[in-house]
Amino acid sequence: MRQLRPVFGIAMIKFIKSILLCTLSCLTLLSCIEDQDFNQYDEIGVTPNLEASILYVEAPESLVNDTNGANIFSRNFNFDAFSSDVFAKRVLDGTITYIVENTTSKELQVTVELLDADDNVLDTEIIPVDPTPYSLQRDVAYGSSGRSIDIIKNTSSIRVTANNLGNTTSTSNEPEPKIILKSSGQFRVEIK
Repeated sequence: MRQLRPVFGIAMIKFIKSILLCTLSCLTLLSCIEDQDFNQYDEIGVTPNLEASILYVEAPESLVNDTNGANIFSRNFNFDAFSSDVFAKRVLDGTITYIVENTTSKELQVTVELLDADDNVLDTEIIPVDPTPYSLQRDVAYGSSGRSIDIIKNTSSIRVTANNLGNTTSTSNEPEPKIILKSSGQFRVEIK
């Protein structure tokens, strides 16, 4: 009989543990039931900041010297990202940042124009550029703290023009002299 007692004791302990586990599980399920509010989705607002490069234009000093007249280059770049419905209907405000670096010996003027689908000028930014070494950053705000956000919403292309205000003979002492225009945008967009 001594051998049956330990087996009976272990079986009884397992039985009690099983009953306790079932009871606790049932109580846990019943205590967590609450009315769910599925209308919370309507109250959520998500407005991330999106940032991306827009343009990169580079011209060596040799191109500036080879160009007859003041206009070094003028080119339209298709940029439908702003006017696409996904962006245009949700953009709230933002900033376009222009960075100009000049290692040429030339005084220049860079003009950036934002154009609509019919090539009408929506906005113009004129950036005077001093001779080498020169670097400039200009931030242009759109929306509540700046120019109209409708400019951004309707932009379909960007025209960049660079004019030489200096001569066509001097050369910079910098290695590989050139003018560089970079631009990027950071915009707050309402997802919902």
